[in-house]
Amino acid sequence: MVRQIGSGSSRILVIFMITLSIISVAVLVSIHQLEHFSTPQHTTSEHDMPDDHPIRADKNQHLKDKAQRARWLAQQRLQNERELQQQKEEEKPMNIILFYADDWRHDTMGAAGNPIVKTPFIDALVKEGVRFTQNCVTTSICWISRATLYTGQYLARHNFEMLGKGRTVLMDGKLTEMKLEVPANETLYSLMKKKANYFVGHAGKLGLWVDHIEYLGKGTFDFFVDEDGWHWRQMGKKMMHITKKNTGDALRFLKLWEEKGKPKQKPFFLNVAYFATHAVDGDKRQYLPQDESMTMYENDTIPIPATATDEAWQKMPYFFRDGQNEGRTRWGWRFDTPDKHQRMMKNYYRMASEVDTSVGIILKELEMQGELNNTLIIFTTDNGNFHAEHGIADKWYPHQESIRVPLVIKDPRMSPEFIGTTNDEFTLNIDLTATVLAAAGIDPLPTMMGRDMSVLYRKNGFEGEFEAATSQSRRKAFASTNGRQYIEPSSDGGGKYHSGSESSWRTEFFYEHPMHSHKYYIPASEALVRKDYKYFYWPNFKYEQLFDLKNDPGEIHDLFNSTNPVHQEKLQEMRKRFLELKEIAHSDS
Repeated sequence: MVRQIGSGSSRILVIFMITLSIISVAVLVSIHQLEHFSTPQHTTSEHDMPDDHPIRADKNQHLKDKAQRARWLAQQRLQNERELQQQKEEEKPMNIILFYADDWRHDTMGAAGNPIVKTPFIDALVKEGVRFTQNCVTTSICWISRATLYTGQYLARHNFEMLGKGRTVLMDGKLTEMKLEVPANETLYSLMKKKANYFVGHAGKLGLWVDHIEYLGKGTFDFFVDEDGWHWRQMGKKMMHITKKNTGDALRFLKLWEEKGKPKQKPFFLNVAYFATHAVDGDKRQYLPQDESMTMYENDTIPIPATATDEAWQKMPYFFRDGQNEGRTRWGWRFDTPDKHQRMMKNYYRMASEVDTSVGIILKELEMQGELNNTLIIFTTDNGNFHAEHGIADKWYPHQESIRVPLVIKDPRMSPEFIGTTNDEFTLNIDLTATVLAAAGIDPLPTMMGRDMSVLYRKNGFEGEFEAATSQSRRKAFASTNGRQYIEPSSDGGGKYHSGSESSWRTEFFYEHPMHSHKYYIPASEALVRKDYKYFYWPNFKYEQLFDLKNDPGEIHDLFNSTNPVHQEKLQEMRKRFLELKEIAHSDS
């Protein structure tokens, strides 16, 4: 019995313990659920809290930060879109138009401070671009300057010293005219057509008097018209003025491009090469404006230059005064009486204003085609001009009136801070070739001697232009293996003077002009040009001059015989430097 009772009690105890365990588990589960899954219910609404309550303040700040971040993100997206659009615009091939006038010196523009001449369209370009106040030519005469444009080289290298002939050399026992010696496929037009794939045109004065197909390349031009040496000509049943003809030809090119080049997405390069304001040599009237221009400047009095005096003439080198100098002869054609001076200068200015009007008409056509803002626009000229200064006329010599010429550039890539400014770096006509090629996406050839001027007005200016520096490096490397030289900065002034480097622009340059006919007619001249001093050398007579441009901007007082030690030291230093830079120019000629 006892055994039976014990077994039943055990069963009851086991059942009790199991039941207790189940209840305990249930209680624990309930407690666990309460601690981890229930949320306390607030009896006070957030909207009832004061603004400075911690919960309300934290949420307000969170919302404020979120709104600011949203605005910042929106601004970033907009900035990125703008930068992307700007990058696309920069990558889009630009059209390039070069307005290239003749015998037009640096101050023949209203924007340059001329109180008489009216050039509103060129002045407008100045406001929208950069005017280069110290732009110069390396040789001041039409055909050599144009050969320099087409080749990017000094006369010392391209050797085109005589119109239609080039240089004459003795070959196989006979004198031979060498014409343009640079290979056609290395000239500007050919490179723009065949390497850059541009639609290429020339309207106006080519200025070489050679076969353009033979010397500038077969298949180079999509449009070519050469007009040179006249102001009025019978064409059909009407008399045509050359500047109007230049304008009409430029418009015909643009229409042709719109029909044939634009649909193929080819950008264009056009040189509008005006003959104005060049005189008609041999015509005693010299300058023959359009009829409708004759009322312009009618009531103006043209100022006589301060150095247009007999005293200034008497201070020219002795070999000018033997009665054969062509500059003095042309002075007699134009300026030997006050009335003649007024008449000639008024007609000269009328022709300049006609060129300005032509520029405006052509730019209007670009605007109508929707291409104005995608076109690099350059206005410049082939050489300067004496307007009776020093008692002479025309060009050729190293004086300021002869070598300084206008340069205005309006470029879609121009950084905003440069728009409407002036630049006083020494830019040269050898730089035009490099600038045009670079705008078309082509490095200047190693044989070229100029630099891309856009580094002076793009991004942060000249500093930090990596592409320009690497291009300069490649050309310097080429020079080191091809017999050319890149001279180090001058020792004078701790490297103040130099011919240009990767990190700095030139502060001096070599000038040259050959003798023509004979040494008394147009004597050869050379110079080292700086902004403070200028050294002249006349090779035919071994005659030297030194001028202090800061104190004598008219170049009247020759300091060669000065006993001032400062002048003598400057003469010695510049004479040495002149020979160095001349050697560079001639290093592979």
